Amino acid sequence: MSTENEGTAAPTPPAAPSVPPAPASETQDAAPAPAVGEQATQQLPPTPAPGTEPTQQIPPAQAPPAYGQAPAQTPPAYGQPPAPAAHGAEGWPPPPPTVPTYGAGGHGGGAWGAPLTTDGAPAPKPKGRGGLIAGVLVAALLAGGIGGGVGYWAAQRSNDGTGSTTISAANTPKDLKREAGSIAGLAAGALPSVVTIEASAGDGEGGTGTGFVYDQQGHILTNNHVVASAANGGKLFATFSDGKRYDAEVVGRAQGYDVAVLKLKSPPAGLKPLPLGDSDKVAVGDSTIAIGAPFGLSNTVTTGIVSAKNRPVASGDGSGSKNSYMSALQTDASINPGNSGGPLLDGRGAVIGINSAIQSAGNGGFGGGQAGSIGLGFAIPVNQAKNVAESLIKTGKPVYPVISVSVDLQAKSEGAKISEQGGAANELVDPNGPAGKAGLKPGDVITEFGGKPVDSGPTLISMIWTYKPGDTVKLTYLRGGKPTTVDITLGSRVGDK
Repeated sequence: MSTENEGTAAPTPPAAPSVPPAPASETQDAAPAPAVGEQATQQLPPTPAPGTEPTQQIPPAQAPPAYGQAPAQTPPAYGQPPAPAAHGAEGWPPPPPTVPTYGAGGHGGGAWGAPLTTDGAPAPKPKGRGGLIAGVLVAALLAGGIGGGVGYWAAQRSNDGTGSTTISAANTPKDLKREAGSIAGLAAGALPSVVTIEASAGDGEGGTGTGFVYDQQGHILTNNHVVASAANGGKLFATFSDGKRYDAEVVGRAQGYDVAVLKLKSPPAGLKPLPLGDSDKVAVGDSTIAIGAPFGLSNTVTTGIVSAKNRPVASGDGSGSKNSYMSALQTDASINPGNSGGPLLDGRGAVIGINSAIQSAGNGGFGGGQAGSIGLGFAIPVNQAKNVAESLIKTGKPVYPVISVSVDLQAKSEGAKISEQGGAANELVDPNGPAGKAGLKPGDVITEFGGKPVDSGPTLISMIWTYKPGDTVKLTYLRGGKPTTVDITLGSRVGDK
C-alpha cells in the first residue's frame, strides 16, 4: 500500500498512492465531492476526429426551375402593378408594394407604400393571422424600398456636386509593416514551431491536440491526455503550419504531470524550437498568447493575460483515468478542446506554460457535451514541464518528488490532513520516508509547504510536484492545534502507478 503524497478519504477508503487518486469508477459508485480548495476543472479533451462529431442536417433549399422554364410565378415588369391572385387563391406570399412615384405630386391616392389593385384603388386589408404575417412582410419590403430611395437621393446629390458620401483615408501606407514585438509579429514567429497532433487508437478512437517543437532533434512537447489514446499501438501524426505532416511516436509520458514528449520519426531539417521563458518570474497581468487547434481549427491564436499564479488544479480528462495535479498559471486567453498541449507565450514570445485544463460552467462538461472557454484556462508552468521533459527524453519515465505520506483528499480541515485510517501507521506515514524522518504522524495537518499556505490535499500534491527530488523544503504542520515547522528533504518515485 502506498505511503507517499496522497491518500483516500477517511474513515473508510484506503490510502491512495503518491500519484493522483484512482477514478471513482474504480473505488466507489459515486464520485467524491471536490476537496476543499480543489478547483473543479477538466482537462481539455482532444477534439474528436473529423467525421465523428455530431452533425445537424441543413434543410434543403427549394430547387430552382429547370433551365429555360419560367418560374412558378413570373414577377411583374418594373413599374407595373402585380398581377391579381388566381380566383379563389390567397395569393401567398402577398405581392410587393407598388414602388412610389417620387416627385409625382402624391402617392397614388392610397396609404404610403400600400399596394394598389388593377383599378388604382387600395387593396382591401387582409384579415386574420394571414393579414398580420402579410403586414410584417410588407413592412420589411417597404423598409428596403425606403432605403433604396434614400440611396438614390444621395447618389443624385453626389452627381450634382452638392455633397459627397465618400470618405478616404489620407496618407495610407503602401506596405503595412507589423512590429516584431506585436501580437501579429510574435504569432508569425511562433506558428512554424507549433504542430497539430492527431492521435488515434487501434480501435479508431482518438482526437486532435497541439504540441510545439522542443529541440532540433524533433522532440515535441504536449499533454499526456492528448496522446494517451495512441500510446499503446495507436498512430500519431504532427502537422506543421505549412501543412506538412509527419509520423510521430511517444518517447515518454507522465500522467501525474499531464506531460508527454513525442518524437518525429523523420524530422525535417531546420526545426526551430520555441524559446522557453521562466514561469517563476511571471507576474499577474502579464500578456499571454495561446496557440493551438481548438475544435480542430489549427493555427488559432488567442490573447489574454496571466490572471493568477500558483493555482492548485486537479484535473481529469473525463474518461475515468487518474487525475493530474499542477500549480497552474491561470489565463483568460480563450482556450478550448484541441488547445491541449499548445504553448502559452508571454509578451516576448517565450513559452511560459503548456495549456492543459479549463474551468467549466455548471454541468456543461463531458456529461453534457464538450466544454468551452469561459475565460478560466490553466497551463502547466514551463519550468516544471521542462524538468519532466528532460527526464522523459533521458529515461522514458517520469520522476516524482514525494514526502511518503498518505493524504486524506476529502478531509474538511484547514490544510492537508495525513490519513488516520485505511492502513497501518507505518503505511500511512513511512517511518523511513522524508515526512517520517521529520517526525510527522497520521492525523497531522500540513498547513504550509515551502512558505506557502496549504488548504487541501490536492494543493499539497501540486506544490510538492513543483520541486525536484532531493530539494529541502520547510513544512509546517499542526498536531493538537500546535504548529511545528521542520525541514524536509524530498524523496523520489520513478514512473506512474
